[in-house]
Amino acid sequence: MNDIPGIDTTVPTSARIWNYWLGGKDNYPVDREVGDAIARIHPDIVSLARHDRAFLGRAVRYLAGETGIRQFLDIGTGLPTQDNTHEVAQRVAPESRIVYADNDPLVLAHARALLTSAPEGMTAYIDADLRDPENIVAEAAESLDFTEPIAVMLIGILPHIVDDAEATSIVRRLIEPLPSGSHFVLVHDTADFHGRSVLDAMAKFEEEGGQPLCARDHGQIEALMDGLDLVPPGIVSTTRWRVDLDDPWGEAEQVAHYGAVGRKP
Repeated sequence: MNDIPGIDTTVPTSARIWNYWLGGKDNYPVDREVGDAIARIHPDIVSLARHDRAFLGRAVRYLAGETGIRQFLDIGTGLPTQDNTHEVAQRVAPESRIVYADNDPLVLAHARALLTSAPEGMTAYIDADLRDPENIVAEAAESLDFTEPIAVMLIGILPHIVDDAEATSIVRRLIEPLPSGSHFVLVHDTADFHGRSVLDAMAKFEEEGGQPLCARDHGQIEALMDGLDLVPPGIVSTTRWRVDLDDPWGEAEQVAHYGAVGRKP
């Protein structure tokens, strides 16, 4: 991969490591080295990355297909791979409008080149930081109609906000301007299922220069989703969210990420 100005190729980033785990090519040696080191500590991490992508697909298909959502705000997008939010949504409803937000220079460079929209819909990309939700909302409002329901998606980015009060404040400030019928989609790291190996993997990432990360338990995720009507089966491992509507708990092994979707009353 050619170097892109403004990108530090000596420090790993979550987006590039996840791209590596998903089989992508938009990563550097440091990302592959740290990704392999994390996988040795927590061997399920590569499977977890793929389950996250599958959860995203199921959540977006549910929102576009069953709730009629036609607007998506995907924050902390990561590097484009297969079945990005706009691709999934526009297969169900070609008129869907999607705004992506990220502040990783590599993500932004590739997003501008790779993310395209169905002609009936719209895809936009904004350079914005999760820590400034008001700016995200203001820029997204140039493309999305905030008088109509919107799905806000935080897929694996909120663990980088390690302070609980700040994380809660960000979620509240993103949800507050949304109209009734909007939805909030969350994927978050947890040590509830695999304990020490998850925390050790996070420590390894930070030790190698990555941004701080935290795991949150079920109760903390419940607090983040407070005030929303949880879509069944609620807050569960991403492997168990609406995999089989007849038996939503299924038989899949639980992975170290909770997934949840909530509706704003």
